[in-house]
Amino acid sequence: MNIPSELKYTKDHEWVKIDGDVATVGITDFAQGELGDIVYVEVETLDETLDKDEVFGTVEAVKTVSDLFLPLSGEIIEFNESLEDEPEKVNSDPYGEGWMIKIKISNQDEVASLLSDADYKEVVGA
Repeated sequence: MNIPSELKYTKDHEWVKIDGDVATVGITDFAQGELGDIVYVEVETLDETLDKDEVFGTVEAVKTVSDLFLPLSGEIIEFNESLEDEPEKVNSDPYGEGWMIKIKISNQDEVASLLSDADYKEVVGA
């Protein structure tokens, strides 16, 4: 299981890459493995400002649909549109080509609540 040390994580199995006041978000290798083949990613919250833990979209696998929870409060400024035609990128490259959204962070204090790679390994039993 791949858990890059330079990223932050949530208990909901999302990863977060912080770059100044912008956060890139996707689901972890563990999450995509649990979901199985991903067939659709839906994000209808582009250009909206949401609070931490609000649902920003859904990911649909062959047998299930899961909500995606915002790891930090902020405005969703970008959606990875390549996922509309190639949702399987989330399975093949969850930390790269399979990223989902970018957020303009509105509360930097929330970053401290994210999990380190070591903390996330404990969550998934790695």
